[in-house]
Amino acid sequence: MISIFGWSAVVVAAAFVILVVYLILTLRKVMATLAETKETLSGVRNSVNGITDEAEELIHTANQISDDVKGKMEAVDPLIESAHDVGDMIHDVTSSIKRTALQKNGRKTIRAHESKPVQVKLK
Repeated sequence: MISIFGWSAVVVAAAFVILVVYLILTLRKVMATLAETKETLSGVRNSVNGITDEAEELIHTANQISDDVKGKMEAVDPLIESAHDVGDMIHDVTSSIKRTALQKNGRKTIRAHESKPVQVKLK
């Protein structure tokens, strides 16, 4: 007959075996999870590299468009300045005509109709 210490040793040994089996199963699940995590991180790394390349290309294209717009604006600036100069000359001419008309007509007041501002549309 086995003594109480013998039964205790059998129970402890059985509990230890159950614990070891449970730990082995848990470690296998952890290893599988780590393998999936490694694959996911690898995929994310590849995606980020692809996005980075696309972002660099987009920035390069945006810089080219910006340079193109700056060049076109510089090309249009003289045209706008010329239009402004023409407007100033027309204003000077109309002012001279008004002065001359006032001097010839004995200082009668001539009222000009107000016109709407001129808008220049650029294509």
